[in-house]
Amino acid sequence: MAKKEHECIACGHSCPDRQSRKGYMNAPVSLPVMSRHATGVLSESFFWGTVTGSDGRPGIPSGCKPIRRKSMKFSRMASLVCLLCLFPFSIPAQAADSLRISSTIGPVDAGILPLLADTFSQKTGITISMEKAGTGKTLKKAESGAFDLVMVHARKLEDAFVAAGFGVDRRDVMYNDFVILGPAGDPAGIKGMKSAAAAFAAIARAGAPFVSRGDRSGTHVKEMDIWQAAGIQPAGTWYEVYADGAKGNKATTLYTDRKQAYTLMDRATWLTLKDTVTVVPLVENDPIMLNLIAIIRVNPDKFPQVHKDAALKFADWLVEDEAQTIIRDFGKDTYGQPLFFPNSDQWHARHGK
Repeated sequence: MAKKEHECIACGHSCPDRQSRKGYMNAPVSLPVMSRHATGVLSESFFWGTVTGSDGRPGIPSGCKPIRRKSMKFSRMASLVCLLCLFPFSIPAQAADSLRISSTIGPVDAGILPLLADTFSQKTGITISMEKAGTGKTLKKAESGAFDLVMVHARKLEDAFVAAGFGVDRRDVMYNDFVILGPAGDPAGIKGMKSAAAAFAAIARAGAPFVSRGDRSGTHVKEMDIWQAAGIQPAGTWYEVYADGAKGNKATTLYTDRKQAYTLMDRATWLTLKDTVTVVPLVENDPIMLNLIAIIRVNPDKFPQVHKDAALKFADWLVEDEAQTIIRDFGKDTYGQPLFFPNSDQWHARHGK
C-alpha cells in the first residue's frame, strides 16, 4: 500500500511521510528588505533562508519530489500580490527622506557643508549624500538629474544652468573672498596692490611663475575674469595649468607652494593651510575677488525623479538664521576668523549687510 504523501512546509515538495521532514519545520522565510544607506540611495537586499535537515546539512528532505498544488500556487500568488502592494508605498516614502547634493569642492573640504548637512539631518531625519567637484563639473553632472541640489560659486555658469531649464530657485547662501598668493620674496612686486587686474598684469610682465587650476571651476572662472579685466590672454612658460587642478584648491595651493609661484586662491583654503605652506596673501580686498556661494535646486519639472520636497526643505533651512549663524561662526575658534560669511536675503533683512 502506497504511503500517503504530505506537502512539506519547508520545501513545497511532497514527502512520503511526515517522519521524513523531521527537523525541517523551522526553515527560515525569505523576505525582501528595503534598506536606506548613507548614500541616500535605496537598495533592495534579499535575505534568503536555507532549508536544513536535522543533521544540519542544507537541502531538500530525502524522498521529496516536486508537486503542483493549487494551494501552493494560490499561496505564492498571494505573496506576490502583497509584495507588489507593499513596495509602491514603501519606496517613495524612503526616497523622500534622502537628498543628493553636488557641491563645489571648497565648502566640503573646509567642513562647512558637512556640518550644515549633519545638523539638518539630525533635525529632520533626511539623509544627505554629497559629491564634490569644481563648479563646472558639478553643474554638468546635475544636467542629468542625478542630484537634487547643487552648491556652486560661478555666477555666469549658474545663470546658464538655470536659463537652460536645468535648475530653479538660485539663492545666495554665503561668501568669502579670493586672494592672490605668492612667495614671500614677491619677484613680481605685487604686494599691497589694490587691483587684482594690475597685479596679474605685473606677474605677466615679470614672467613670474603662475599656477592655474584650468578646470572651469569657480576659482578658474574667477581667475579668467581677472585676466580679462587686465586685458591679457595668459600664455607662455611662466603660466602653468596644473594637471591635477580638478582635485581642488587645497591640492592647487600645495602645488603652488612647491613651485614657489603665484595663484588665485580662496581665503578659506589658505587659512586651513597657512601653517603648512610658505606662500602668503599678497593682494586682497579687491571687490572683483568676492566669492559668492549659492545653491540651486535641480528642476523637478524637467527631472520628476528628484527629491523636490527634501531639496526645498534644505534650501529653506539654509537661508534662515540657524544655518546662517552656523556659517557666521564656523572657523572662528580654530583660525581666529570665520571662513565664510552669511549671505542670504533673509539674514540681511534681519541683521543688515
